[in-house]
Amino acid sequence: MSFLLKAAASSRQLIYKAPTQLQQLRHLNLLEFQSKDLLQKYGVAIQQFKVLDNSKNDAETVKTFDCPEYVVKAQILAGGRGKGVFDSGFKGGVHITSNKNEALSLSRQMIGHRLITKQTPKSGILVNKVMLARSVNITRETYLCILLDREHNGPVLIASPAGGVDIEAVAEQTPEKIKTVPLDIGKPIPEATLLEVAKFLEFKGDALKRCADEVQKLYTLFKAVDAVQIEINPLAETDNGEVISVDAKLNFDDNAQFRQKEIFAMDVNEEESDPREVEAAKHNLNYVAMDGNIGCLVNGAGLAMATMDIIKLNGGEPANFLDVGGGVNEEQVAKAFEILTADPKVKSILVNVFGGIVNCATVANGIVSASKKLQLNVPLVVRLEGTNVIKAREILQNSGLPIQTAKDLDDAATLAVAALK
Repeated sequence: MSFLLKAAASSRQLIYKAPTQLQQLRHLNLLEFQSKDLLQKYGVAIQQFKVLDNSKNDAETVKTFDCPEYVVKAQILAGGRGKGVFDSGFKGGVHITSNKNEALSLSRQMIGHRLITKQTPKSGILVNKVMLARSVNITRETYLCILLDREHNGPVLIASPAGGVDIEAVAEQTPEKIKTVPLDIGKPIPEATLLEVAKFLEFKGDALKRCADEVQKLYTLFKAVDAVQIEINPLAETDNGEVISVDAKLNFDDNAQFRQKEIFAMDVNEEESDPREVEAAKHNLNYVAMDGNIGCLVNGAGLAMATMDIIKLNGGEPANFLDVGGGVNEEQVAKAFEILTADPKVKSILVNVFGGIVNCATVANGIVSASKKLQLNVPLVVRLEGTNVIKAREILQNSGLPIQTAKDLDDAATLAVAALK
């Protein structure tokens, strides 16, 4: 179960696209207020909320939003906001207040500052928006998740009466508190199953039926928006018997972008990610910055990990993880080089490509074209093997460029590390 949840929560994974091609996709993530807006559109019970962005409209928004008590929450794609600290020294990305003026003041201390939590980079993430929500008196917290699962060949529902906490810890320490229910993607959840889940979540009386209704609405939403995961933690019961989705996380299938244009237009990656990572994603490349000085261009996540390991074994440090995938073309190779050289820490580049699906000659042409266009001035080591590799080596040798070719991966790593000296 722990592995299942970890896999579902990952925002990057390999998706099987066709019998002969693996393609990397990055799942869209939404901010909390965006997720709640979607839930609300499908009739799911949530707290009333407003969004503040430090504009001149904020004061009027707060003035007309009447609640006995407010929750003020910084909107970033990271957990642990309540215990986070802003770069200004202000503590906490989640606050509760019954005073409108204080709610507005709290939002202004968050927006425009970087919030640092256990799940953010060391420099934190810039807060551009704050959600102002009606506070509810929660009497019980439960956990509910619907996700696509390969093992069950379709969607599954995961429920636990122990909500509001780390669900993986619950699965490890008290597995009897986890219920997994396979679902039929073509049908609504049967009423008997809904009530069984609601009872497992320990809802009683009128709240039992309310819970069942909420689960059905969430499943309707799951299918309608092409989600790969909807996680509600907590699905809460209030002191007046309401059943409310207090916190929501939604992930979507990139393959459905053509059907879900409005949802994908809400993508916030450009606000929160490394610009190089965002640029890579636009070209179906997978880029992650690291702390070293040897740029790595590879095809395949496994080969990327092996390349970084061998660089370290040879005394070097990788500057990045850049995977061009199995369907790479010359334009993508050129863009990969552009992204690599945008990092001033990169002092040498190692290309390690195994041409199974990939044509090595295509990669070689991309390398030569990019090197000339960018007037590459850092050492370049290339190890190619596989489809059309002899032609690829001829292209590199005849380019007139100072490209070092390696006979194997260990040789390539040795040359890349030596080039730094």
